[in-house]
Amino acid sequence: MSLQNELDAVPGVTARPEAATHGFVFNHTMLRVKDPRQSLDFYTRVLGFTLVRKRDFAEAKFSLYFLVLVADPAQIPAEEPARGEWLLSQRGVLELTHNHGTEDDADFAYHDGNSDPRGFGHICVSVPDIEAACARFEQLGVAFQKRLSDGRMKNIAFIKDPDGYWVEILQPNSLV
Repeated sequence: MSLQNELDAVPGVTARPEAATHGFVFNHTMLRVKDPRQSLDFYTRVLGFTLVRKRDFAEAKFSLYFLVLVADPAQIPAEEPARGEWLLSQRGVLELTHNHGTEDDADFAYHDGNSDPRGFGHICVSVPDIEAACARFEQLGVAFQKRLSDGRMKNIAFIKDPDGYWVEILQPNSLV
Protein backbone atom coordinates (compact mmCIF):
# COMPACT_ATOMS: atom_id res chain seq x y z
CA MET A 1 0.00 0.00 0.00
CA SER A 2 1.39 3.43 -0.90
CA LEU A 3 1.89 6.05 1.79
CA GLN A 4 -0.90 8.19 0.32
CA ASN A 5 -3.31 5.25 0.23
CA GLU A 6 -2.41 4.51 3.86
CA LEU A 7 -3.03 8.13 4.86
CA ASP A 8 -6.29 8.25 2.87
CA ALA A 9 -7.46 5.20 4.88
CA VAL A 10 -7.14 6.97 8.25
CA PRO A 11 -10.65 7.13 9.79
CA GLY A 12 -12.31 10.47 9.18
CA VAL A 13 -10.11 11.44 6.21
CA THR A 14 -11.83 12.40 2.97
CA ALA A 15 -9.41 10.99 0.42
CA ARG A 16 -10.62 13.23 -2.37
CA PRO A 17 -11.58 16.71 -1.16
CA GLU A 18 -14.62 18.13 -2.91
CA ALA A 19 -13.99 20.27 -5.99
CA ALA A 20 -15.68 23.15 -4.15
CA THR A 21 -12.61 23.36 -1.87
CA HIS A 22 -10.11 23.70 -4.72
CA GLY A 23 -8.15 26.91 -4.31
CA PHE A 24 -8.69 27.17 -0.54
CA VAL A 25 -5.54 28.44 1.21
CA PHE A 26 -4.72 28.03 4.89
CA ASN A 27 -3.88 31.69 5.36
CA HIS A 28 -3.15 32.58 8.97
CA THR A 29 -3.02 31.75 12.64
CA MET A 30 -3.90 34.38 15.24
CA LEU A 31 -2.14 34.77 18.58
CA ARG A 32 -3.20 37.26 21.24
CA VAL A 33 -0.25 39.24 22.56
CA LYS A 34 0.10 41.32 25.73
CA ASP A 35 2.68 43.84 24.49
CA PRO A 36 2.94 44.36 20.71
CA ARG A 37 6.33 46.06 20.96
CA GLN A 38 7.89 42.99 22.59
CA SER A 39 6.08 40.55 20.30
CA LEU A 40 6.90 42.46 17.11
CA ASP A 41 10.55 42.62 18.15
CA PHE A 42 10.58 38.85 18.73
CA TYR A 43 8.86 37.90 15.48
CA THR A 44 10.68 40.41 13.25
CA ARG A 45 14.20 40.54 14.77
CA VAL A 46 14.51 37.05 16.27
CA LEU A 47 12.55 35.02 13.70
CA GLY A 48 12.80 37.22 10.60
CA PHE A 49 9.13 37.88 9.91
CA THR A 50 8.13 40.99 7.95
CA LEU A 51 5.24 43.14 9.16
CA VAL A 52 2.92 43.47 6.15
CA ARG A 53 -0.16 45.14 7.57
CA LYS A 54 -1.30 46.86 10.75
CA ARG A 55 -4.93 47.57 11.50
CA ASP A 56 -6.10 49.65 14.47
CA PHE A 57 -9.64 49.45 15.80
CA ALA A 58 -9.59 52.28 18.35
CA GLU A 59 -13.28 52.09 19.27
CA ALA A 60 -13.05 48.35 19.91
CA LYS A 61 -9.67 48.83 21.62
CA PHE A 62 -7.58 46.32 19.67
CA SER A 63 -4.96 46.25 16.93
CA LEU A 64 -3.99 43.56 14.41
CA TYR A 65 -0.51 42.94 13.04
CA PHE A 66 -0.01 40.62 10.06
CA LEU A 67 3.45 39.11 9.56
CA VAL A 68 4.97 36.81 6.94
CA LEU A 69 8.24 35.02 6.33
CA VAL A 70 9.29 35.99 2.81
CA ALA A 71 12.58 35.45 1.02
CA ASP A 72 12.28 38.76 -0.83
CA PRO A 73 10.26 41.56 0.82
CA ALA A 74 10.30 43.36 -2.56
CA GLN A 75 7.59 40.92 -3.71
CA ILE A 76 5.13 42.52 -1.26
CA PRO A 77 2.99 45.11 -3.06
CA ALA A 78 3.65 48.62 -1.79
CA GLU A 79 0.06 49.89 -1.91
CA GLU A 80 -3.44 48.82 -0.97
CA PRO A 81 -5.58 47.08 -2.14
CA ALA A 82 -2.89 44.99 -3.88
CA ARG A 83 -1.03 44.53 -0.58
CA GLY A 84 -4.14 43.15 1.16
CA GLU A 85 -4.95 40.85 -1.76
CA TRP A 86 -1.38 39.55 -1.74
CA LEU A 87 -1.56 38.98 2.03
CA LEU A 88 -4.76 36.93 1.70
CA SER A 89 -3.13 34.70 -0.93
CA GLN A 90 -0.19 33.77 1.31
CA ARG A 91 0.26 30.61 3.34
CA GLY A 92 1.42 30.66 6.93
CA VAL A 93 0.64 34.25 7.87
CA LEU A 94 0.90 35.14 11.55
CA GLU A 95 -1.71 37.53 12.94
CA LEU A 96 -0.90 39.09 16.29
CA THR A 97 -3.87 40.61 18.09
CA HIS A 98 -3.28 43.16 20.81
CA ASN A 99 -6.11 44.14 23.14
CA HIS A 100 -5.25 47.66 24.24
CA GLY A 101 -4.26 48.06 27.88
CA THR A 102 -3.01 44.51 28.47
CA GLU A 103 0.59 45.74 28.31
CA ASP A 104 -0.04 47.94 31.36
CA ASP A 105 -1.39 45.14 33.58
CA ALA A 106 1.53 43.43 35.33
CA ASP A 107 -0.61 40.43 36.32
CA PHE A 108 -2.17 39.87 32.89
CA ALA A 109 -1.12 36.83 30.85
CA TYR A 110 -2.62 34.81 28.02
CA HIS A 111 -2.94 31.04 28.37
CA ASP A 112 -0.35 29.41 26.10
CA GLY A 113 -2.37 26.20 25.71
CA ASN A 114 0.38 23.97 27.08
CA SER A 115 -0.80 23.76 30.68
CA ASP A 116 -4.15 22.54 31.93
CA PRO A 117 -6.59 22.86 30.41
CA ARG A 118 -4.52 22.00 27.36
CA GLY A 119 -5.56 23.25 23.96
CA PHE A 120 -3.42 25.20 21.50
CA GLY A 121 0.11 23.82 21.37
CA HIS A 122 2.58 25.71 19.19
CA ILE A 123 3.49 27.18 15.85
CA CYS A 124 6.52 26.00 13.87
CA VAL A 125 9.27 27.72 11.90
CA SER A 126 11.58 25.70 9.64
CA VAL A 127 15.18 26.91 9.45
CA PRO A 128 18.02 25.96 7.07
CA ASP A 129 20.51 25.25 9.91
CA ILE A 130 18.93 24.38 13.26
CA GLU A 131 22.21 24.38 15.20
CA ALA A 132 23.12 27.87 13.95
CA ALA A 133 19.57 29.13 14.63
CA CYS A 134 19.58 27.75 18.18
CA ALA A 135 23.04 29.19 18.88
CA ARG A 136 21.75 32.59 17.71
CA PHE A 137 18.65 32.26 19.92
CA GLU A 138 20.95 31.51 22.87
CA GLN A 139 23.05 34.60 22.10
CA LEU A 140 19.89 36.73 21.91
CA GLY A 141 18.69 35.45 25.29
CA VAL A 142 15.58 33.77 23.88
CA ALA A 143 13.77 31.51 26.35
CA PHE A 144 13.85 27.82 25.42
CA GLN A 145 11.19 25.25 26.24
CA LYS A 146 13.40 22.50 24.80
CA ARG A 147 16.98 22.79 23.59
CA LEU A 148 18.43 20.44 20.96
CA SER A 149 20.40 18.68 23.71
CA ASP A 150 17.27 18.01 25.82
CA GLY A 151 15.45 14.68 25.70
CA ARG A 152 15.69 12.00 23.03
CA MET A 153 14.69 14.11 20.02
CA LYS A 154 17.95 15.94 19.23
CA ASN A 155 16.68 17.49 15.98
CA ILE A 156 13.83 19.59 17.43
CA ALA A 157 13.92 22.70 19.60
CA PHE A 158 11.18 24.81 21.13
CA ILE A 159 11.62 28.49 21.99
CA LYS A 160 9.14 30.78 23.70
CA ASP A 161 7.84 34.12 22.51
CA PRO A 162 7.25 37.00 24.98
CA ASP A 163 3.77 35.66 25.84
CA GLY A 164 5.04 32.14 26.47
CA TYR A 165 3.72 30.66 23.22
CA TRP A 166 5.92 27.81 22.04
CA VAL A 167 7.61 28.04 18.65
CA GLU A 168 8.93 24.73 17.34
CA ILE A 169 12.17 25.03 15.38
CA LEU A 170 12.88 22.38 12.75
CA GLN A 171 15.37 21.81 9.97
CA PRO A 172 13.61 20.03 7.06
CA ASN A 173 16.39 17.59 6.17
CA SER A 174 17.06 16.61 9.80
CA LEU A 175 13.82 14.70 10.35
CA VAL A 176 14.59 11.61 8.30
